[in-house]
Amino acid sequence: MRRSNNFNNRTKEMAISVSAVTLLLMVLAYTANSQPATFDITKYGAVADEKTDSVQALTSAWNEACASPTPSSILVPPGNFLLGKTALKGPCKAHLDFQLQGTFKAPADPSSLGDGWITMDYVDSFSMSGGGIFDGQGETAWGQNNCHKDPKCKALAVNLRFNFFKNTMITKVTSLNSKNFHINLIGCGNFTFKEFNITAPAESLNTDGIHIGKSNGINIIDTHIGTGDDCISLGDGCQNINITGVTCGPGHGISIGSLGKYPGEEPVTGVFVKNCTFTNTDNGVRIKSWPALSAGTVADVHYEDIIVNNVSNPVVIDQMYCPWNQCNDKEPSKVKISNVSIKNVKGTSFTPTAVKLLCSSSIPCEGVEMSDIDITYAGAEGPAKSECTNVKPTITGTLNPPGC
Repeated sequence: MRRSNNFNNRTKEMAISVSAVTLLLMVLAYTANSQPATFDITKYGAVADEKTDSVQALTSAWNEACASPTPSSILVPPGNFLLGKTALKGPCKAHLDFQLQGTFKAPADPSSLGDGWITMDYVDSFSMSGGGIFDGQGETAWGQNNCHKDPKCKALAVNLRFNFFKNTMITKVTSLNSKNFHINLIGCGNFTFKEFNITAPAESLNTDGIHIGKSNGINIIDTHIGTGDDCISLGDGCQNINITGVTCGPGHGISIGSLGKYPGEEPVTGVFVKNCTFTNTDNGVRIKSWPALSAGTVADVHYEDIIVNNVSNPVVIDQMYCPWNQCNDKEPSKVKISNVSIKNVKGTSFTPTAVKLLCSSSIPCEGVEMSDIDITYAGAEGPAKSECTNVKPTITGTLNPPGC
């Protein structure tokens, strides 16, 4: 049975990878074989003086490119362009390419941006590249970011929102110093980040790198993320997520959840995290759900070939996640976690508890496999240890630290 499950998991992982490769080949073929019309934002009034707002110029270029019946390209040439709150909408008639060679800078004052700086909606067949930067200028906003403590907080701007995008490739672009999350994906499919870069300091509160919700077939490949919250966070409704070759640090790791906070959350299934490195992060790989509250499911999650360097919590399942005492932690989580494999995790822990699997007492974790774990701790509190409750993992190969 285990051999069959492993075969099915590998087959799914290969299918996800093939979809990413197919999308890349499609974009390359489009680039090589087409001579698309180019819509340069400077032809529409954009000026690289960091003073002239480029919203109207970008929106006009986008609308004309989007209406083109043949593939087209939007060009942001080198230079620093001020850009206020922007909404770019599809659907578009043909493939749309976005060449960001320069830098877009958000207004430093967050008051004019609401919960999103640049929002893009309903596009099928899209690519973005060019080596440019989306600079959220978030330094002035981080001190105002208290949403982790105050449910009635004032929303701060996400750098880039992609809503209902299909068949998309984003490569060699940087998101810098967002005021809130850097990237937010909702309702997306067959969407790939490759050689993407996210940069913000550790003290930038709530600046998740890439947050994904209710999306299917998302690939994050050969990407560096350093930020003040989760490098990658997966909300409910995520399916077939492939994360490969990601380096994370600073940040809070790669997290599924938190889940179970709201009624009607959709299942999370088919998450593959492979060949990733975490350095000086709060967590490595993590699944988290709230106690009490609402039901949900997490299944078919696989971590493999993970390196942790001085990570505070390298391996975590936390079904008592209750930050700032915003919940009833006396009742167990109603989120069911099953079919999770954790294989070939090596490196060092900043704290003595290197492996922490705290599952729900009412719905224990099932089908957890651990293989070839070798995490050391060199601090004054003795050798590394594990903490496991309401779970009986299947263990093969090395298990250091022991205890589960």
